Amino acid sequence: MKGTIVKGIAGFYFVKSGETVYRCRARGIFKEQGIKPAVGDAVLFEVGAEEDNTVVTEILPRKNCFVRPFVANVDCFIIVAAAKKPAPVLQVIDRFLVMAEKAHTDIVFCINKCDLNGRQEELREIYEPLYPVVCLGEGTEDGLLKLRELIKGKKSALAGASGVGKSTILNRLHPEAFMETGSISEKSQRGKHTTRHSELFALDDEGTMVFDTPGFTSFDILTASEEELQFLYPEIGAFAGQCRYDNCRHLAEPECAVKRALEKGEISVSRYRSYKEQMEELIK
Repeated sequence: MKGTIVKGIAGFYFVKSGETVYRCRARGIFKEQGIKPAVGDAVLFEVGAEEDNTVVTEILPRKNCFVRPFVANVDCFIIVAAAKKPAPVLQVIDRFLVMAEKAHTDIVFCINKCDLNGRQEELREIYEPLYPVVCLGEGTEDGLLKLRELIKGKKSALAGASGVGKSTILNRLHPEAFMETGSISEKSQRGKHTTRHSELFALDDEGTMVFDTPGFTSFDILTASEEELQFLYPEIGAFAGQCRYDNCRHLAEPECAVKRALEKGEISVSRYRSYKEQMEELIK
């Protein structure tokens, strides 16, 4: 049988196939080969005569896979920032967007807490030319309906800094998840992690699913190459081919089309600043 791993706890993998969730163990050969099933994996499994004899026999090829949190086959990242409290940090948002671009996923940029008097208009001005933008806040369902439409039929993961409201958004998308939400620390303006293991929830019968994970709040070492980074910023990649030099890094090189676009306002100053910061990290 074929299914999707929706949860893994204490050596058991819960595999959803149709309307049924099966509790499975993984074949011993996976451990011998250094392979571990991940939440989100499409797998083949055999149903045993007894519950504990149901076994995952094969992990099908992955679209992508992440180490922290350990999940696979993300179709779409919902990158979440708060309009206010915690204050949005543009360089951090851009790192999440680079992560999603590198994983070849769809991207939705979600501004949460738009009922507060915050920086939602600034965020929209920067990111709406690049990605679908959704604004969420108490007292309105319009943004939630738009978000549901954008992620329909996809396995989506919420990513963003601690405290921006990822668990609250999941609660609104899937109330049955009953995820514990954490308060914001007044001192640090950061939220408490409230998710203890990764799980994949089905939102409808059309294949729409959403990950809840304890991660996607920080970064590993940037694995993009110098040549690749410019294309993980789509607006920079759009001008890169017009530079005088093929190996232009768009920092201080002469006749750089990206710098010209920046001067004309065709590239956001904050986005270029994030790109430059990451490029300088790679060059070191």
